[in-house]
Amino acid sequence: MVFDFRLQVFNTVARRLNFTKAAAELYITQPAVTKHIHELENQLNTKLFERNGSRVKLTQAGEILLHHSEQIFEIYRNIEFEINNLAQRQGGKLRLGASTTAAQYILPPILAAFHRKFHKIQVTLTIKNTEEIEQALQNKEIDLGVIEGFSKNAAIKYIEFLKDEIVLVAASKNPTAMTGTVSPEKLKTIPLLMREPGSGTLEVIAHALKTIGVSIAELNIEMQLGSSESMKLYMLHSDSMALLSVHAVLKELQSKECRIVDVEGLNIERYFYFTILHGQHEALPDLFMKFARFVAK
Repeated sequence: MVFDFRLQVFNTVARRLNFTKAAAELYITQPAVTKHIHELENQLNTKLFERNGSRVKLTQAGEILLHHSEQIFEIYRNIEFEINNLAQRQGGKLRLGASTTAAQYILPPILAAFHRKFHKIQVTLTIKNTEEIEQALQNKEIDLGVIEGFSKNAAIKYIEFLKDEIVLVAASKNPTAMTGTVSPEKLKTIPLLMREPGSGTLEVIAHALKTIGVSIAELNIEMQLGSSESMKLYMLHSDSMALLSVHAVLKELQSKECRIVDVEGLNIERYFYFTILHGQHEALPDLFMKFARFVAK
């Protein structure tokens, strides 16, 4: 068990390449992180990290251990999931609610796999924007939400689910797309498609744009549309561009119908979150969250 915790400490440092952030994630002190790493290095009789001031880099041995630690933790997750399932109620009704991006591009394969394994559980899915999903959760119209955005409602518990990136995309024939990169000033002049007010995606974009000194009001918004799919189809048949989840355009990027255009200094990463009410402890939402994480890995 001591080796397992040291391995968890190593895995966290190796993923973040930062002892301070690893300590915060593990809820232990930075000296404790350093101690565990030193003890693991002594146990294995090899260095796992190269340190140059505040910079941390994996050694070759560290790379090998990271690869195998990921496999070990996946086995642990599988064991925990399968054993927990033995005690779970295998029937009933689960009412899911999801924001449009998650509902269209993330959940369908997960729901199909969930139905194959738990066919006695009846699942319904409500699709609305993030704001409406949170309201439905508070009204107890759904048991579990899947959303994106920066909204933080005190009545709701947010649990990280899946990492995502929002990218600027254009049809491959778009002349501006040929450049591959645009400046923040140039971005203000491009005809853009955006999601509607209340959308989690719009909130995330607005927050990220501030880091490059651009506000939503300064953008040349050609149209606001209610779903990523409608934005994508509009973009493919016009000279406008769209800020979309990379999950929404994977097929079009692979078929080269559209391409990503980088915006200098802009990086829009976010998470999709599970949302439940604080104090809520129900078997089916917990089962679905564990299963979805397992399938999405």
